Amino acid sequence: MTQTALVVGASGIVGSATTQLLLDNGWQVAALSRRPSQTPGVIPVAADLQDPASVRQALADLKPTHVFLTTWSRQATEAENIRVNAAMVRNVLDALSPAKSVKHVALVTGLKHYLGPFEAYGKGTLPQTPFRESQGRLDIENFYYAQEDEVFAAAKRDGFTWSVHRPHTVTGVAVGNAMNMATTLAVYASICKATGRPFVFPGSRVQWDSLTDMTDARQLAKQQLWAATTPAAADQAFNITNGDVFRWKWMWGQIAEYFGVHPAAFPEKVSPLEEQMANDQGAWDELVRAHGLKEADISRLISPWHTDADLGRPIEVVTDMSKSRTLGFKEFQASDQAFFDVFDTLRAQRLIP
Repeated sequence: MTQTALVVGASGIVGSATTQLLLDNGWQVAALSRRPSQTPGVIPVAADLQDPASVRQALADLKPTHVFLTTWSRQATEAENIRVNAAMVRNVLDALSPAKSVKHVALVTGLKHYLGPFEAYGKGTLPQTPFRESQGRLDIENFYYAQEDEVFAAAKRDGFTWSVHRPHTVTGVAVGNAMNMATTLAVYASICKATGRPFVFPGSRVQWDSLTDMTDARQLAKQQLWAATTPAAADQAFNITNGDVFRWKWMWGQIAEYFGVHPAAFPEKVSPLEEQMANDQGAWDELVRAHGLKEADISRLISPWHTDADLGRPIEVVTDMSKSRTLGFKEFQASDQAFFDVFDTLRAQRLIP
């Protein structure tokens, strides 16, 4: 029997990787996003997730067996993040409820489950690293918790199993994505090379020196598929990283070498990308003209605020993956190669020089 998936947020970094993996494995895939998907072989579904009527209409004729929730909407405050992002999950699951076709729902959240939301990011009393799924919720409001609660409530109502996936910083390719470190660094390095500016690490000394990890979107997609089809993984939350660790003082040199720029020494003063790249549209315009690049609006490629938040953390951040490893998930992805694969794809798509 052909499995039928609904990927919510299919145009994003995680959603596009999930869609491709499902297609590669012979699934029928409906791809929901605000703008209809152009991916060959998928059923395009357009909807405004914040509008219940729009979602009901878009999903009226679909009867997916599996749902992959891979999107969120950034709001000005955590209270609004909770209201909007919980409603988006609820609107999808409520629209699918009458058909009772859903067997499993996978929800992608992240390490803010352990670190706290943006308004209180990395502050207060945090769990010890490496972060483990057995560590409970922080005593603070968090839109990830609200999204989980919507899935739990719908699962109880409709009888499907669920999985929650908590990646670290995700690498992958998607234009217009709200959190996109690899593309942000690729654009930054390209501008540094073109203008002769130093390639300066924008984060904290702790992140420069400490061990850390990351998550390739393809690795995250594989874990979602594994959890959706492995009975022992039902009704579980899982951390997901590439499986290796590194220090940014090393990775910065690897990225610099790829782009042919010299990695600057760690700066005496923290130099966030939001400051370094604040006036880079002009430099980007020059690169677009010189190389015939496809995206002229630099803001659709970079998310310096998010890269600064990740690289500016004052604490070590590493993640334990023993739980899914014990249950049989054995996939691995080298983090430096994950960056290089993104850079290669960006070049092939003429998004960077």
